Amino acid sequence: MSLLRELLDLNLTETTEKIIAEYIWIGGSGMDMRSKARTLPGPVSDPSKLPKWNYDGSSTGQAPGDNSEVIVHPQAIFKDPFRRGNNILVMCDAYTPAGDPIPTNKRFNAQKIFSHPDVIAEEPWYGIEQEYTLFQRDVPWPLGWPVGGFPGPQGPYYCGTGADKAFGRDIVNSHYKACLYAGINISGINGEVMPGQWEFQVGPAVGITAGDQLWVARYILERITEIAGAVLSFDPKPMQGDWNGAGAHTNYSTKSMRNDGGIEVIKKAIEKLSKKHKEHIAAYGEGNDRRLTGRHETADISSFSWGVANRGASVRVGRETEKDGKGYFEDRRPASNMDPYVVTSMIAETTILWKP
Repeated sequence: MSLLRELLDLNLTETTEKIIAEYIWIGGSGMDMRSKARTLPGPVSDPSKLPKWNYDGSSTGQAPGDNSEVIVHPQAIFKDPFRRGNNILVMCDAYTPAGDPIPTNKRFNAQKIFSHPDVIAEEPWYGIEQEYTLFQRDVPWPLGWPVGGFPGPQGPYYCGTGADKAFGRDIVNSHYKACLYAGINISGINGEVMPGQWEFQVGPAVGITAGDQLWVARYILERITEIAGAVLSFDPKPMQGDWNGAGAHTNYSTKSMRNDGGIEVIKKAIEKLSKKHKEHIAAYGEGNDRRLTGRHETADISSFSWGVANRGASVRVGRETEKDGKGYFEDRRPASNMDPYVVTSMIAETTILWKP
């Protein structure tokens, strides 16, 4: 095993200019991360300089067997924390050979929204709070929970410390450092309310980069859980009963909101969101009805509400934003399994482009 470790840690720059590029894309379920690697002749920093590639879409649920080729287009480059050196991770989106985006390619439409002149002028910032749950590998039960039994009730686990409160911290800290190494603007981590559940935050990130960074952060996390022998879940309600669900609260601001008097722009944006509540809920993640019950720090899925410092509302405005008269707001409705391309672009489209 020591030789295997040495081979994994080989520094390629000592013997070759060639690099390894790990191409990443989203699979047929809309949540499964797929990837494969290729050798390139030298370092690359511009995704437009990378070659397109293809994969067997019939094996990912994205194409029929008699016409299975799907083409991936490189869109964003990150440093590879696993191979290190000049090696890279490449976030891609997927197209048919004719050049049309396949149905699971949500980045394509998001990019169109973020390329609109009115959206560009507003410089939308996002900060996404990604919650997730770690499960044991051999039994479908959260990490740290007694097999077939339950831990003590919620209360001591949120931001808790100790072997009886924090389960999987090595995974969490490894992920934190790996994201920073990769160039992802990960801004923090914390233990969550349900034992075995954690959160990381990505942002502030502008426009389409928020989706790119969150997807690659998810990919890195799943690779780390693979190494650690744990199973990663983005289920919005992984355990039934008196346990918190998992969300992806999305913090949002525009240039107008960040400027003096921005609180009025925020209120108008929230009013627009209230009028499109059903459309947003439909796009905010599968199984969200099990999470948005009006309990466990959520609003009821059927109604829209907002408030200052209210974690039981659909949208929360912070005390500091209220005091300063400008800032940002938090959309608390997205589920942990939401597609960040969909959520971020939809918020921008509703609040900036939509004219009710």
